[in-house]
Amino acid sequence: MDRNSALAVVGTYGPSDDEGVHTVAVDTETGAIDHRDGVVAGPDPTFVAVHPDGTHVFAAVREREGRIRSFAVDHDTGELTGVGDAPSGAVSPCHCSVEATGRYLLVAHYAGGAVSMLPLGADGEIGDPVAVVEHEGSGPNPERQTAPHPHSITPGPENRFAYVPDLGTDEVVVYEMDLDGGGLDRRDAVAVAPGAGPRHLAFGPSGEHVYLINELDSTVVAFDRDDDGSLSELSTVSTLPETFDGDNKTAEVAVHPTGEFVYGSNRGHDTIAVFRVEGDRLVPQGHVPTGGEWPRHFLLDRRGRFLFAENRYTDDIVAFSVDPDTGDLTPVGESVSVAEPVCMQWVPRP
Repeated sequence: MDRNSALAVVGTYGPSDDEGVHTVAVDTETGAIDHRDGVVAGPDPTFVAVHPDGTHVFAAVREREGRIRSFAVDHDTGELTGVGDAPSGAVSPCHCSVEATGRYLLVAHYAGGAVSMLPLGADGEIGDPVAVVEHEGSGPNPERQTAPHPHSITPGPENRFAYVPDLGTDEVVVYEMDLDGGGLDRRDAVAVAPGAGPRHLAFGPSGEHVYLINELDSTVVAFDRDDDGSLSELSTVSTLPETFDGDNKTAEVAVHPTGEFVYGSNRGHDTIAVFRVEGDRLVPQGHVPTGGEWPRHFLLDRRGRFLFAENRYTDDIVAFSVDPDTGDLTPVGESVSVAEPVCMQWVPRP
C-alpha cells in the first residue's frame, strides 16, 4: 500500500464456511475504501481486535463454546494468514480487545455472562484463558435483562483498569488488570438507569471523561473518571430526536481525537448522532443518515477527518468526512461492499 493508505480489519456475521474476517485499504486523503482480503474464521466472527504492534489481528468467533482466532497480517497486500486459536472462556464472545502491552487479550461474553483474559505470544499464538470471571444479577427488562450480559471490555488509557458495560445488570464493572500474574480483579460497579442496557464506552483523549452508550434506552452517559479507576456520572443525553417514535437500538460510541465531539450510532433510526462536548455535558448537534440500514459499528480515522459507518443490513461500509469546526458528517461518495459488517478496526503498520 502507498503512504496515503491505511489498513483496517473487519469482522462480520455469517456462516462458518463463509469468508468472515476481511481487510480493507482506506485512502486517508479521500476516504476511498478498497477490499483486500477475506478469510474463513468460523461462525459469526463478529468483533475483531488488533495487536498494538500491528502484526496480528484476533476475531471473537461465536462457536458453541466460544473461540478466539488469530491471523498474521501482510501490510503490503492486506493478506490474512491463520496462526492459531483458543477457547475464549465462555459461550458467545461478543467483544474483544488487546491491552496496551500486547500480552493479553480481553473478552466479553454476552450470553455466557462472563469476561476472560487470554495470554498472547509474540508469534500471534493464543493461550487458554488465565482468568474467567462470571457476572451476576439482572435488570427490569423481561426480554433482555433476565441475566448478566457483558457487552464489551475496554482497557483504560493508563492500561491499569478494564471497563465492562453489562447490558443485563445495568452496570459498568471496573476491573484492575494483573499483567504480571494474569488476572482480573473486580474493583467497582457503577449503576446506570434501570433498563438502560449499557453496551460500549469510549474515553476522551485526556482519559478524564468516559462516554457510555446504552442500547435499550438510546442514551449516552458522560462520566468523570478518577485516578483509582472509578466513574462518577455527570450527565445523560438521548441519541434520538424528540420527534422519533419508532424502535431503536444504539450500538457504538466514539470520541473525536480532539475530544470536542462524541458520536453514537442508532439502529432503527439508522443515523449517527453527533454531540458537542461542553464541559460535563453533551450537546446534540444533529443526526446524519448512515447511507444504509442498521449501523452496527463505526470507526473514526486517527486524525478525525473521516468516519466509516458499517451498515449490517445493507452489507456496506460508507465513508463520511468530518467537519473540524462542527463535527458534522458529510457523505463523500465512497463505500465498499462487505457482507453483514459488525466491527472495523485500524491495523497500525509495524
